[in-house]
Amino acid sequence: MDEATFDALYEESFERLVRQVTAMCGSAAEAQDCVQEAFIRAWDHRRQLSPDGHPEAWVRTTAQRLAISRWRRTTKFLRATDRSVLPDPPAQPSPDRIAIERALKRLPAEQREAIVLFHMGDLSIADIAAETGRPVGTIKARLSRARAALATYLTDALPEEASHA
Repeated sequence: MDEATFDALYEESFERLVRQVTAMCGSAAEAQDCVQEAFIRAWDHRRQLSPDGHPEAWVRTTAQRLAISRWRRTTKFLRATDRSVLPDPPAQPSPDRIAIERALKRLPAEQREAIVLFHMGDLSIADIAAETGRPVGTIKARLSRARAALATYLTDALPEEASHA
């Protein structure tokens, strides 16, 4: 991949990848760091990356793995730290965002990945299947189950009201 193609990949996909990784890890700042680091690593491997070989998927997978690694290091560090000297918590996000993040966290990882890639990553079902190595039917089933679960998790109706609707 030449420099101009790499620059175009960065311009076209950086914000989209940040949104996707944010949905998966819950922190926009952490997601930006991970996506930026993934692009740095992609730059180092640009000669092996082919525009036809889904380089955005490579960057996304790398960013997700970086986010997971950082989360593991952070949780390990926090367990070992004196909790009385932890810094003040960051400003709270909107109630809608909290509800969506909580609902996404309740989904199994495979369903969460499918829903984020489809709705936030704007990937087609076929692209998700290719990226995850799963059959198209499996991706469709995961999306269907995730949507049904999210509808239940995000409803404002009381359980008895939802059963009468």
